[in-house]
Formats: sequence, structure tokens, C-alpha cells
Amino acid sequence: MDKRVEKFLNSMKGKKIAFCGIGRSNLPLVSLFTKYGASVLVCDRKEKSAFSSDVLESVEKTGAHLKFGEDYLENLDIDILFRTPGMYFNQPVLQDFIKKGVVVTSEMEVFFDICPCKIYAITGTDGKTTTTTIVAKTLEKAGKKVFLGGNIGTPLLPQIENITENDVAVVELSSFQLISMRKSPDVAAVTNIFEDHMNVHKDMAEYIGAKINILAHQNAFSKAVLNFDNEETRKLSHFVRGKLVYFSRKEKLESGAFLSDDGYLCYKENGKEEKIVHKDEIKIPGLHNVENYLTAIAILHGDVDNECFKSVANEFGGVEHRIEFVRELDGVRYYNDSIATSPASVTAGLKAFGKKVIIIAGGSDKQLDYTTLSGAINKYVKVLILLGETAEKIKKAVVEDETYNEKEIKIIDTNTLEEAVAVARENAVSGDVVSLSPASASFDKYKDFEERGRHFKQVVKDLK
Repeated sequence: MDKRVEKFLNSMKGKKIAFCGIGRSNLPLVSLFTKYGASVLVCDRKEKSAFSSDVLESVEKTGAHLKFGEDYLENLDIDILFRTPGMYFNQPVLQDFIKKGVVVTSEMEVFFDICPCKIYAITGTDGKTTTTTIVAKTLEKAGKKVFLGGNIGTPLLPQIENITENDVAVVELSSFQLISMRKSPDVAAVTNIFEDHMNVHKDMAEYIGAKINILAHQNAFSKAVLNFDNEETRKLSHFVRGKLVYFSRKEKLESGAFLSDDGYLCYKENGKEEKIVHKDEIKIPGLHNVENYLTAIAILHGDVDNECFKSVANEFGGVEHRIEFVRELDGVRYYNDSIATSPASVTAGLKAFGKKVIIIAGGSDKQLDYTTLSGAINKYVKVLILLGETAEKIKKAVVEDETYNEKEIKIIDTNTLEEAVAVARENAVSGDVVSLSPASASFDKYKDFEERGRHFKQVVKDLK
């Protein structure tokens, strides 16, 4: 075990630590910290009855204590509090703990502080999950032992005892994770920045400020990758302390990764231009995935052989819930794009199909501006099926858009995902595409976008 890791874990002996939430990111941590002699409390807003006996028993076996209910954060005698990734750092209850001298941290913050190996980290509004996966798979092709985590995969801190300086960590980071971080990765990338999570962040400035933390604490020997085509991302260049590399799908760069006129993903540096892979060799469809590969090339160029990029492009079929093919029935192809929770990500998905499609949209409200999506829906959608809290907001934006033509698009309201899928099937003909493209969060009906995506896939697979 790395000496820095060992020193930190041994320092936890006798500390009183609370973990907020009984979830997949905290449960493995409970075992790690109780193993090193910490007194651990696991607390959750939900009542005890909301959890299975297996989950409760797994916590109790570690020797940790449990606390449930609305008062789960009241009257805690603790030294350290670990918040969950989705828990807003600036909320008053957490700030009150800080004022009392309690250390408020997270799994990712501690991991960054003590990780012994090189860290590649990716953030952005859209594309970060696919890009992170591409980076991890490319490094694996290059023979590296890769630890994948953050906002994707499994928690990394519980694996810290087994990580050596020769390994690599590849991390996806959300704005909620970044907002309190004061350490940046060796290689940082920002895919793009659009409006998102306005139901949590107090304004766009706070959202962007959180993203900046992926760059702000780098040193002169670090690397930062920015999207040249996205204005908000390009503005972050003055925060870069080390090597700055751009990527662009629209411009031929003098330095960085770009798409050439003849369709090759290229990298240019010091006057030397390399053609790495042709866009038609990329297995997953859509120009947004060309951008994801350009990001990965900019991140990893010089660290891996170019053949590794080509191999992954030929083989990788995409991440679950991102334009994920579900099945074909009666000549109609069904896709799960549940991860598309913003207007920008839905727009990218719609363009990927190359034809007018049928979509199921709507969910819980993130206070987003749907006028940025309305033009794309009117251009690329033939049947718009709506459900959830945001249904009326999306409909209003679409019908009030100057490109709206009631003869070109049919809009149908539904109440459940089962009803939405049935309506999609009724309106589809052979050759059509049906996509779950929510442009909204899932919390009105589901725990997260993954649960929503799995439910959609099951409903589609159950069609006779």
C-alpha cells in the first residue's frame, strides 16, 4: 500500500465519521473506515422501512450505527461528514456543520488528496460519460490497469489500498462533486458547458464556477483540454496553469485535435499533423461522438499509441442509456437515451439518427430553458410524446417556436412510461426510430436516469 494512503487511513482511528445516505457510493466506504478503527454513523433521510434487510444487515455487520428520518442530520456528535455526490455543498445544513468545526468532505475529495497514481478527469454538461469511458478503454488497450470512477462506475476510495503509482485513475466529475474540490487532476478536460441543474445551483455563474475547479488547482506540469467550439468552455483558458490543448469538430486547429475536411480525426502539435482514425470507423453514431473521440485524443495523445484509439473506435458500442439500441420490432428501432437530461444532449441525440424520429420526453424539472431545444424538436421529430412535470413546458416551447408546423409534428400527452411506449408503437411504421429522450431529470418518478432507462428497456422488451 502507498505510504501516503496508509498514513491517511491510520489517522482515521478513533474519528467519529458520518456518511449521508445509504447508497452505492457510501456503503463500500463504511467497511473501509470501520476497518481502520473509525466510529461510523450512516444516516439517511428515508425511513428504515425503505431499505431491504440485506442492505441494513450489510451496514450493521461492519459495526456502523444507523440513523433514519427527517432529522437524520440533527444533533450529530461527529468529526467528519461525508456528503453524497448529489448533495448540494452550499446548503445551509452543511455550512452549519463547517461552522461547528466539522470536516465536510466527499469520497472524491479524499480520493484526489491521497491517490498515488496519475488522474485523468473529465467534466462538462454533455458527453462526459461517453468520453470518460472511451479514455478508460483506450488506456486499457495500452496495457494500463485502469480504475474508473467518480460520477460513473464504482467508488474509487474503497479501492485505494490496491492502487499503485503505476496505475491510472479515470474519473467523471459532476458540478456537484467539483463545487467543493480544491485539488485538480493531472489531466483535466471540459467537454462543453450549457445551462443545467438550475434547480440546484443558485445561478449559471455558480455552475460554471464548480466546473472551473477541475482546472483551478493544477500545476505547471499538468494538462488541460478544452472545447474550442463551445464559447463558455473556451473562456476557461485563462484558468489553465499547465499545457493547454484544444479540440474542435468545426475548426482546423494549429495545435490540438480536430476533424479534417476528409473526415479524419487528427492531432497536430509543433507543426506535425497525424491522421488517427476516420469518423466512419467509429462504431457509435453521431457527430457528438466524433467530438467525444476528439476529446479523448486530446487527453491521451502522447500517452498511448494511435492504434489504441482506432481499436476502441472500431469496437466500442457505447455506454448504457446513451442512444442505446434496445430492440427492433415490426421494423421499428427503439433506443434508450435516458442519460439525455438537458436540451443540448437531446439535440445531439436527435441529430445522430439522420431522420425524423418519434421521441418520448419529459420528467422532473431542472428549471431549464426549453426554447433551446424547441427548434431541434420541430426539425428532427415527427411525433413528440410527453409525460412528467416538464411536459407542458416542453410543449409550450415547441408550439411557440417560429418553426412550429402542426402538420409536421404530432404532440401527444401521456401519464406513464408504459402508455408512452404504447402510443409510440401505435404511431410508428416500419423504418421509424423511437427514442426515450427526456430532456429532464428523472426524480419525479425514478431514483435516477439509470432506473428510468432500465424501466424503458423492460417495457420495450415486453412488447409483443
